[in-house]
Amino acid sequence: MTSIRIQEGASHRLDDIYRYTRERWGDDQAEKYITGLFGSFDKIAAHGVASKPIPAEFGVEGFFFRYERHYVYWRHLSNGDIGIVTILHERMHQIDQFRDDFGLG
Repeated sequence: MTSIRIQEGASHRLDDIYRYTRERWGDDQAEKYITGLFGSFDKIAAHGVASKPIPAEFGVEGFFFRYERHYVYWRHLSNGDIGIVTILHERMHQIDQFRDDFGLG
């Protein structure tokens, strides 16, 4: 069975998303949003989310999909698992943040 691996950049983003949501809208909403994100990760292997290839100008192979106000970037890992690379808010400058999280900066 394919496992979901949360990579370092995505882990930091999840922490940031949780803290921001909790501060703005409270614990219940933060918990609901993070739970929804993790639920969307679980749907990747079953093609339960509509993923698109990462644009060529990003310089890496992988896919992304939208979850509410965020874009989730993921790729297939060499062992067959799915790596969640980063999660970026729709207002972030996607290429710069993406390159930082992929270590391409």
